[in-house]
Amino acid sequence: MQKKKPKLGQNFLVSATAQAAIVDALGDVSARTVVEIGPGRGALTGMLAGRARRLVAIELDAELAARLRSEFTGRENVEIREEDVLGTDFAGLRDGGERLMVVGNLPYYITSEILLRLFKYADEIERAVVMMQREVAERVAAQPGGREYGVLSATAQLYARVEKLMTLPPGAFAPPPQVHSTVLRLSMAPQFQELSVETEEFVALIRASFAQKRKMLAKNLRNAGYGADAVAAALAASGVAATARAEEVNLARMAAVWKQLKAEDKV
Repeated sequence: MQKKKPKLGQNFLVSATAQAAIVDALGDVSARTVVEIGPGRGALTGMLAGRARRLVAIELDAELAARLRSEFTGRENVEIREEDVLGTDFAGLRDGGERLMVVGNLPYYITSEILLRLFKYADEIERAVVMMQREVAERVAAQPGGREYGVLSATAQLYARVEKLMTLPPGAFAPPPQVHSTVLRLSMAPQFQELSVETEEFVALIRASFAQKRKMLAKNLRNAGYGADAVAAALAASGVAATARAEEVNLARMAAVWKQLKAEDKV
């Protein structure tokens, strides 16, 4: 009989060493609520259940969710939720005013969307240890000045301190994917107050700045509706070259540009 192919882009982590390292990277969770994204067959779930005060596992696959409920029947600290993480209200998962710990192997095809979901709840989440395709992780962790630095890099680093922990080969999974995977630790620390910027407006400016990545920042800002004179003045006042691309501008300078444009008012 032919085995069923995994659904929803699932590649299950089978390396015991990697499993232990990922759970360890969360730190002490004995008094914490941990949210596991995509527990799958429960490789991490068992370890987390033994360490966390409370574990909420979010699994979209109905068959896997049912299997997990059966396996963890009687474990009062474990809750299995069959739902799409992109619709999860993380604030509603907290006990009181605690901040959540998040862990998971993110599906490759919606990694960016899940990260943005986590950043939306940055005030409710303290730390996330997440695995993703190596190339995506490289973009998340990229620093200004390189070609890999883009809207995902800037957004991630606006909301969190990003650490690369380990990279795993295809053989660490079953079935093996065609790519390597990297584990990142995201320590949520939004910089909006530090940068003195307004959340939604500044995030919108970042997105506009990278709208056409190979074009100059000035061109992208003009395309977003800012006047040419206002853009030129804002870049000059912020110490950003007129010919600079967004990938060359760090968050502090981008905040300075936003403030200058804000003062000039949008045309």
